[in-house]
Amino acid sequence: MPTTLDHKPHVAIIMDGNGRWAEARGLPRPAGHPVGADTVRTIVQTAIEEGVGALTLYAFSTYNWQRPEAEVAGLMSLLRQFLLIEAPKLHRAGVRITVLGRRDRLPLGLVKAIGAAERRTAGGKTLHLRVAIDYSARDAIIAAAADRPDAGTLVARLGTEDVDFLIRTGGDQRLSDFLLWECAYAELSFTQTRWPDYTAADFRAALADFRRRNRSFGGVTEAA
Repeated sequence: MPTTLDHKPHVAIIMDGNGRWAEARGLPRPAGHPVGADTVRTIVQTAIEEGVGALTLYAFSTYNWQRPEAEVAGLMSLLRQFLLIEAPKLHRAGVRITVLGRRDRLPLGLVKAIGAAERRTAGGKTLHLRVAIDYSARDAIIAAAADRPDAGTLVARLGTEDVDFLIRTGGDQRLSDFLLWECAYAELSFTQTRWPDYTAADFRAALADFRRRNRSFGGVTEAA
């Protein structure tokens, strides 16, 4: 049956295309990341307005360490600045911030910014904003399943919830090791639009499409 309007969905986004957006304009790849950060601000505000319950953003995967050192350093700095600047605003808006992924390989300044943002916004009820940094779903599952727990314990250790709707920008059509367990029954949406060009209107249209979809979860829905 179609998703009910009173359900607050968990939406996950693979934010892809920042580097290619910059290259298409004759700019170095890292120039796309600050523009992508502006898109994050727009989409978070739109998620609040649209009644999204949780929004999980893939900011930096475990595999992204393979990128040029200068680009990685710039991303780490940008993530730190984003958390420092946005956490007070998101706190006032009732947004809770949590970060998924490893922290032992992150710069100390970013680790401190993550901790401060999580503590400051811990009571937020309007939207749960989750940012995946140095994240691999396979690694998370392996770590959570180390002593063969039951399904409930495994889910608790993963520290997450089922994804209702996953969006990937930038043209690729794959999950790229993102929330593999949680996306078992997620609806999927792929767009050619690169992340810096993704607008509030694009996001609203995607959500409207999601809310029209029939989700039987392996069962049978009655014909209208």
